[in-house]
Amino acid sequence: MDPSLLIFVALIGVVILLVTLSAILRRYKRCPSDRILVIYGKTGKNATGGISSARCIHGGASFIWPVFQSYAFLDLTPISIECNLTNALSKQNIRVDVPCRFTVGISTEPESMTNAAERLLGLSTEEIRNIATDILFGQLRLVIATMDIEEINADRDKFLANVSANVEAELRKIGLKLINVNVTDIRDESGYIEALGKEAAAKAINDAKKSVAEQNRYGEIGKAEADRDKDIRIAETTRDTRICTADANAKAVEGENNSKIAIANSDALRREKQAEAERLAVAAEKVQAAKALEEAYKSERDAELARAEREKATQQANVVVPAQIDKERLIIEAEAEAEQIRRRAQGEADAIFAKMDAQARGTLEILSKQADGFAQMVRAAANDPQKAVLMLIADRLPELVKTQVEAVKGIKIDKVTVWDNAASGGNGATSTANFISGMMKSVPPLDELFKMAGMKLPSYLQGEARQEGDAKEEESQSPAAE
Repeated sequence: MDPSLLIFVALIGVVILLVTLSAILRRYKRCPSDRILVIYGKTGKNATGGISSARCIHGGASFIWPVFQSYAFLDLTPISIECNLTNALSKQNIRVDVPCRFTVGISTEPESMTNAAERLLGLSTEEIRNIATDILFGQLRLVIATMDIEEINADRDKFLANVSANVEAELRKIGLKLINVNVTDIRDESGYIEALGKEAAAKAINDAKKSVAEQNRYGEIGKAEADRDKDIRIAETTRDTRICTADANAKAVEGENNSKIAIANSDALRREKQAEAERLAVAAEKVQAAKALEEAYKSERDAELARAEREKATQQANVVVPAQIDKERLIIEAEAEAEQIRRRAQGEADAIFAKMDAQARGTLEILSKQADGFAQMVRAAANDPQKAVLMLIADRLPELVKTQVEAVKGIKIDKVTVWDNAASGGNGATSTANFISGMMKSVPPLDELFKMAGMKLPSYLQGEARQEGDAKEEESQSPAAE
């Protein structure tokens, strides 16, 4: 075989080997420490024997089979979620505001990683935050509903433990883990927590005042005892001195008597000072006891006032708040009903407007068509309106005649009684003939009807006498006659 052909085949084999090795290296994926490598596709079976939806790897590396498998990453960066829960109902039916901040992240436990791969793969950080926020709000309301306000406010460890237990169980279902929860402050609309704080502060202040009063009392008693001991020692010293002086100078009975008198006076003075000291100590003791009782009574009064405020807040939460809610509900229902009435009235008004608009359009269309018909009629009459009117009258002449006939149609001649003495009038007619003639004259002739309408009846529809009268009238109105 040709050596050059062997070299060519060897080069082709080396190229194929390098391409294959490069493809294998590209499909070998390493997982960073802050991510989870999710391999999906044909991943085999899980621990229970079923088909595994995905295989999750945290740390390490794995080979991704082309065509049969693909991969994606889940970010382990913690997500901070602010949950400013408001109007949450506690176990005592008091609304509280509990602003919290949660820190969550995707868990690295095998089961939780599988849940995250099934439910969170492909979602953005904001979408994951929204899902977690809904879960946190619901579980936080549930925990607050099972605890008293005193427990929530005083025993924060218990509250945080309950929140962590409830929230973590729900977050684990979607592959998340609760990292930290921080409750900034707890407030309520009724002022119950503030009343508890005032009660605790008042109790602490009263205890401090009581302790101060007791210490003052002990100090006064000690001072009184010290003064008494001082006076006693001074009296004894004075007595001893006087006794020594009296012994030294006493040379007679008078000296001894003076010494005895001095001793007696010293004893009396000592007893007087001692009695005065005891009186002052007892008085100070009683004064301090009275002050202590006064402070105790004041503390009890403040405690009762605080308890009354708490009872008032509780009653307000139990009675006033539901009444306020009912009031707002009634207001909303009334506004909704008023809105329905307004909408119904608006609909009826729109319907009436549409109906009147349609009627107006129909009337306008009828009048427009009549106007067009009249215009065509005038054009047919050689643009002479008088001839066009005559054409209309000729068309309506049977109806006019019928109207005149209708005027006397209802008269029953056989029911009319005329007393006729057979005498004739000036025109040579009898009374009966004159009555009939007058009755017929009361019906306006066609010529009169036309004159009342401002028109003139054609000459072929007038009688001879009427034609002669019209001719004379025209002659009288002509310029020649003037």
